[in-house]
Amino acid sequence: MKLSGKITLASGFVFDYGNMINTPTVTVAAIEALQSRAAAAVEALLKIREQGVAKAHLSKDGTPEPVFFTKLPFVQEGNPNTPASISKLKQFGRYLQQEIDAVVFLGVGGSYLGNKVLFDVFAGSGWNVGCEKSRQGYPRIYFSGNNLDGDQYHEIVSELEYLAQHRLGKQEQFRVLLVPISKSGTTLETLAAFTYFYEQCQKSSLLQLEVAVVTDLAEGASPLCSLAKERSWPCFDIKEGIGGRFCIFSDPGLITAAAIGMDIEAFLHGAKDMEMACRSASLEENPALLNAALKYTAAENGLDIEVFMPYAAKMKSVGEWYVQLLAESLGKRSDRAGNIVYYGRTPVAAVGSTDMHAQTQQHQDGKKDKVVQFVEILERDQQITLNNPFDHVAAFKKYEGLAVDTALKIALAANAEALASDGRLNAKYILPRIDAYYLGQLLYFLMLSVAYEGELADVDAYDQPGVETYKRIMKQKLSQQ
Repeated sequence: MKLSGKITLASGFVFDYGNMINTPTVTVAAIEALQSRAAAAVEALLKIREQGVAKAHLSKDGTPEPVFFTKLPFVQEGNPNTPASISKLKQFGRYLQQEIDAVVFLGVGGSYLGNKVLFDVFAGSGWNVGCEKSRQGYPRIYFSGNNLDGDQYHEIVSELEYLAQHRLGKQEQFRVLLVPISKSGTTLETLAAFTYFYEQCQKSSLLQLEVAVVTDLAEGASPLCSLAKERSWPCFDIKEGIGGRFCIFSDPGLITAAAIGMDIEAFLHGAKDMEMACRSASLEENPALLNAALKYTAAENGLDIEVFMPYAAKMKSVGEWYVQLLAESLGKRSDRAGNIVYYGRTPVAAVGSTDMHAQTQQHQDGKKDKVVQFVEILERDQQITLNNPFDHVAAFKKYEGLAVDTALKIALAANAEALASDGRLNAKYILPRIDAYYLGQLLYFLMLSVAYEGELADVDAYDQPGVETYKRIMKQKLSQQ
């Protein structure tokens, strides 16, 4: 087996795993020993692609449940994304651009984390404070329902009323759209926030309220769906076989893309190209399969913490999204045969260079129980070179002429080299730039990596039985109030 330390795809996406291989923990021989299991993992994913069936996967009620996330990049009839569904999203985005002043997305877990990624990367912290012209008419965006937090609810409503009072909308009245996102239509955090915002907006003389729901549209499956039909609210579907942590490429995530004018087709195209690049049974050619094999081998040798650290402030929420993907997919008590295995790693979200000043001490000198993965962006939109307005201060002179992005890349390289010098495993995902296409590539690569690792570990990467335990207890306690 020839493992060069780097796989470069035709798109320019690079998986640099040189600091993951040829270490005391992960050897070439150990990876070679996984070749037959890797081939079986590829066969298992092929079955999912062709039949929508994952080995021994059941829904929370114990019945067989399909797995369709591999169909998401392909826009065609019979798939979760169809030409009609994408057209509906884009048309809805145009309506928001023309008519709506603010959208409040209400969701938790997979119904929130992916949406926040798309907003942070393509809209950013200045979106809501900029003028309507800078947003090209698209509405201000808010997120709630991601926690049971009355202070947060109140703050958002207060801001909406302030904007309305100062006539910062498109028309006489400030038009607010609430978008509850919940497959079951019964999620506590989502419904608590939705009922609060609905009541407050209805009572306000300053706000004009509209609602659109994202839920399971099967007959009788969701009370949100029933309510939407009763009130003639627009509805978007959460399809069968798409778990929350995979739904960023479907209506629950793409509705946020539509609300900010993001290029939905390019996002799905990036995922599609990654899907096609990760079907080979050859570890040397399939970056997602090799990533899974390296992580699995590390886990089997006691490395049970995984740090996700993009070197871009706007990608911090990608790490937060990945926390759910990794934790829910691979954190399993039992394997598929029912054997107690306690598999999985504790995910940690970080961002460079910020967390080099907060977490790196632990990464570098703490227990050797971590895998650190970096994301590097080759070309940035803003190329800023520092000048020195304080010529008389010597400390400033050494930074004169320094390109900020160059300094960031040096920080990443120094971090990776320091970790590797002490035998601490780290890998790097390199994107030519941050755009819809390459974000689609990265997120889908991570999904496939987790899916392949689930096969190597023989755990169900598509259920989350541990979550149901606290939900049962919480429902019982709530019923006693």
